[in-house]
Amino acid sequence: MTMVKHGNFKTCAQSGFCARNRAYADLATSQASSWNPPYSLAPESIVFKNGQLEGTILKRVGVGGEMVRLPLVVTFLESGTARVTIDEEKRQKGDIELRHGSKARKERYNEAASWAIVGGLEVSVTAAVNKQTEKGATRVLYGPSNKFEAVIRHHPFSMEFNRDGQTQVMFGDRGLLNMEHWRPKIEKKEVEGEEKADDTKATEDEGTWWEESFGGNTDSKPRGPESVALDISFPGYEHVFGIPEHATSLSLKETRGGSGNYEEPYRLYNADVFEYEVNSPMTLYGSIPFMQAHRKDSTVGVFWLNGAETWIDVVKSRSSPNPLALGVEAAVTTQTHWISESGQLDVFVFLGPSPMDVSKAYGELTGYTQLPQHFAIAYHQCRWNYVSVEDVKDVDRKFDKHKIPYDIIWLDIEYTDGKKYFTWDPLTFGDPLSMQKQLTKNERKLVAIIDPHIKNEGGYRVVDELKSKDLAVKNKEGNIFEGWCWPGSSYWVDCFNPAAREWWKSLFRYDNWKGATSNMFIWNDMNEPSVFNGPETTMPKDNLHHGNWEHRDVHNIYGLTYHNATHHALIERKKGEVQRPFVLTRAFFAGSQRVGAMWTGDNEAKWEHLAQAFPMILANGIAGYPFAGADVGGFFGNPEKDLLTRWYQAGAFYPFFRGHAHIDTRRREPYLMGEPYTSIVTQALRLRYQLLPAWYTAFHEASVMGAPILRPHYYEFPGDERGFALDDQFFVGSTGLLAKPVVTEGADKVDIYIPDEENYYDYFDYTKYSGAGTKSIRAPLEKIPLLMRGGHIIPRRDRPRRSSGLMKWDPFTLVIVLNKAGNAEGTLYLDDGESFDYQAGAFIHRRFVFSQTSSSLVSENLAEAAGAKTAAYLKKMKKVRVEKIIIIGVGGEWVGRRVASIDEEGKQRKAKVAYHRSAGGKTAWAVIRDPGVAIGNSWKIELA
Repeated sequence: MTMVKHGNFKTCAQSGFCARNRAYADLATSQASSWNPPYSLAPESIVFKNGQLEGTILKRVGVGGEMVRLPLVVTFLESGTARVTIDEEKRQKGDIELRHGSKARKERYNEAASWAIVGGLEVSVTAAVNKQTEKGATRVLYGPSNKFEAVIRHHPFSMEFNRDGQTQVMFGDRGLLNMEHWRPKIEKKEVEGEEKADDTKATEDEGTWWEESFGGNTDSKPRGPESVALDISFPGYEHVFGIPEHATSLSLKETRGGSGNYEEPYRLYNADVFEYEVNSPMTLYGSIPFMQAHRKDSTVGVFWLNGAETWIDVVKSRSSPNPLALGVEAAVTTQTHWISESGQLDVFVFLGPSPMDVSKAYGELTGYTQLPQHFAIAYHQCRWNYVSVEDVKDVDRKFDKHKIPYDIIWLDIEYTDGKKYFTWDPLTFGDPLSMQKQLTKNERKLVAIIDPHIKNEGGYRVVDELKSKDLAVKNKEGNIFEGWCWPGSSYWVDCFNPAAREWWKSLFRYDNWKGATSNMFIWNDMNEPSVFNGPETTMPKDNLHHGNWEHRDVHNIYGLTYHNATHHALIERKKGEVQRPFVLTRAFFAGSQRVGAMWTGDNEAKWEHLAQAFPMILANGIAGYPFAGADVGGFFGNPEKDLLTRWYQAGAFYPFFRGHAHIDTRRREPYLMGEPYTSIVTQALRLRYQLLPAWYTAFHEASVMGAPILRPHYYEFPGDERGFALDDQFFVGSTGLLAKPVVTEGADKVDIYIPDEENYYDYFDYTKYSGAGTKSIRAPLEKIPLLMRGGHIIPRRDRPRRSSGLMKWDPFTLVIVLNKAGNAEGTLYLDDGESFDYQAGAFIHRRFVFSQTSSSLVSENLAEAAGAKTAAYLKKMKKVRVEKIIIIGVGGEWVGRRVASIDEEGKQRKAKVAYHRSAGGKTAWAVIRDPGVAIGNSWKIELA
């Protein structure tokens, strides 16, 4: 039974602007062909110049009423992305009146891009109006070689985006564009005794235009109704993905009507949801309004740049096939309806055609994921709370005693003095330096929690400065906003304010935060923001931020601003100390991927929550935020040992891998589980550490291309329709590793889907699986179903260590998994894992290629050019070598091979080759022992 209190959170019917726009959609649908949308693009207003089309959309209000002017800008970017922006002239000019004497801004919020977008806005110099235009429409050619086309229809206003002669994305095709224009509130006077006219059918329902109450709070709504909405259709696309964060399937379900569909739209409104339920469109902690649509060999996407509360309906229409066309199935079109409470309409369109094309274009705009410190992708040990310095030291020693690797131990809020951040409890954490000194001996780190609510207590330096410098969020009257969170009465730092961000940096300096060291990193929680006594457990929408923007405009962006401020604070906490930050966040928005990791929040120790984690992590990766994970073991409750064991096996494949638990749960460190569980969990942890070179390479690829780290099937095999909806198995980066961890109670086998005719091999015993289709794989408790696809080379480090930092100089193993043609290739990226020196060339990036034709393995340099720090780094790494090469799937010609000839930068030598015959379904394999080649050198190994 779930503990989420649904009554604390709005449904669409309780959210006035959502209900109004859904009703508008129902009206349009009911009238169907007779529906006449009131929005037209004035042809005489259209100007196309320098890759940008400008015009004015006129909204007709009532019969013979006013015409509301809505400025339109369509920008065609050099990347092939199109951006459509619609504003409102009266609000834009400030030609409106606010109610209640409000200090809020009059404009529609227009600063979301300053937080979410960091590049990719170069305007196309080749985009041009198509001379073969049609009456009532303007056509623009753009994109690579002008192969894309935007069709802007004048009346009613709508848009189509074409590629390859086909329409891929449509705006307004159902006539649901709706921008609620400003209008004054007219108080209606009723004359006593006069019967009220029944004109409800002729007028809009004004019941939620003005003040709106929920949960004991009344939203003053000084600007009145101002929602923006648009229908976006994907003709021929059955599957849509993304728009995290929701505990639902990867392929998004329909939200209106029909068995198995949701009744509510997907909601994006960052919220502290206590013990969330699975299989729900309910809002959670983060919001990324980015959606991909996929059909066979084609991917497109849209990014709805809006930080206000947003709801998204998803429905699918199926056209009837031509009865005369044999074998032709009905086409499915996914129709979405996007509704935001305020702000501009600002939408980016990506036409692909591949998933990688869409991810890369989106990443160019919002930034690629941070390349983290190496320790951050290892295992994190956390609970609420380790109770003292001695407790932390004891846990650290016991991991060593049981030979269990880990890199980071975490402190939740109880380490502070009375929940005052930047302090230490003098009784339990009076000597934080000794704790960190012990961790440092084995290259381990400490993470401490810092939240945005600041305790309102006299004599507390941080809150005194927050107030005196006027850096907190304000209420609707313009006074400091007071709410309730963990410390009790609290104020919230306003990181939209540049002065607040500068002040926030100062708090992290070692001379300001005594007891903090360079070995300590940060966890940002409760930054939705969570306000225990606020509406929907957050702050009122009519609160005011820097620049007098209302909280309603920026709610989903707030967590990013705070996360971003902490990220930069860690970079600058000591002059001359340059290391990459690590900051975990719970709340996020588009762009949060640039500044740290996220996790899926307060899950439960239940099998369904274990199963739900992978679709959520996959959705985050698709939406450009791949550094994601879920609390291993479940935050709430006490997992039985089988569940906890399976969760560690699954967690070994989370990009962010952390065990965490609630304060009321039993201790569950792996060494407490007893045998055989402790040993099985230790093996799962060691698998993660063994594959850290492959994981770090995948993180690097994400940091330069925007590619997901966990990749769903449609991403790797975009033409295989059977795999489009799969979300319980995935590929790890471009390594060829295909994983399907067990997430079902009592399961001792899994059915894993193989999408192609290539050979796949069990990672642990080299059992061979051939032929596309579903394969049954044994999975007793100690087994993780993990396959290697032929054609890949996987880098590993096989020596077990206590932490990843102690592996820095360890040798490598290369696992060559031959494809059917006898070939394979793979990459390795390596740097110091700590500093930003890689930006000056201090890294190793190699491609390994094995050729059946030449019976050779070659290491090639992928670095385009040497940087200022390249030579020094290569010199430092010159003794780090390859100690073993394993070749899997070898043929009979390998039986006689006993020697490998090595040529490393002009120096020749020999190495021994051992051959192992196939047996019992396991493939033949060979080992080149201690070839001794340096990991950073160019070399060639030939087999005689």
